[in-house]
Amino acid sequence: MKYLHTMVRVNDIDASLAFYCQHLGLEELRRIDNEQGRFSLVFLAAPGDSSAQVELT
Repeated sequence: MKYLHTMVRVNDIDASLAFYCQHLGLEELRRIDNEQGRFSLVFLAAPGDSSAQVELT
């Protein structure tokens, strides 16, 4: 079995990105902003290993 990604629902995307990127060392792979639904999807992964991703919603 292989996990594609794990989704974490967050309230403050900037604070969450600071934690995951600055403290855990993950890198942002891509971002999807949905203006109508007023949400963003940010996909993070460890440097050089995009096979296991964390999705901040």
